[in-house]
Amino acid sequence: MNKKFEVTVDETYSFTIPLADLEQLDTTPTGPLKYHVLQNSKPFKAEVVKSDMNQRAYTVKINNKPYHIKITDDLDLLIKEMGFALGSSKQIDSIKAPMPGLILDIHVTPGQSVKEGDPLLILEAMKMENIITSPREGVIKAVPINKGTAIDKGQLLIEFE
Repeated sequence: MNKKFEVTVDETYSFTIPLADLEQLDTTPTGPLKYHVLQNSKPFKAEVVKSDMNQRAYTVKINNKPYHIKITDDLDLLIKEMGFALGSSKQIDSIKAPMPGLILDIHVTPGQSVKEGDPLLILEAMKMENIITSPREGVIKAVPINKGTAIDKGQLLIEFE
C-alpha cells in the first residue's frame, strides 16, 4: 500500500506527500524537537514549537519562520468519510452503516438517553464484530433495523432526536 499524507500549511497551501518521499529526507536531531533537515542539498533548521496530536495540528519553525501545519493520513480520511471524525460528533443526527454486514445485537430503543461512547449496536462485517458507539450524548429517535437484519453500506442504523 502506498501510504500518503495530506498536508495543509497556513490553511492556504495543500500537498500530498507519499511516505516514500518522507523517508528519503535527511534529518538529524539537534535538540529537543529541533532538527537539521537536508533536502536536495539544501539545509533547513526545523523546530516543532507546538503540537496537538488529537487534531494533527502543529506549529513548526523552518529557518525561524513559523508555519501552521495540519496533517491527515489515509486512516484520518477514512474516519472522516465514515462520519466519526474528531469534533464532528456534536452535529451527528444519525448513524449509517460504515460497511455492509449483519446486525448481531441492538442495545438501544427509541426514547432512550445515551451518552457519548455508549454501545448502540453490534455489526458483524468481514467476520468481525464491530461495536458501534454513540458519537454524542442524546436521545434515540428511531432504530429502523432489527436484530439479525443484513444491511448495506450507508443504510440508516440509528437516528437521534
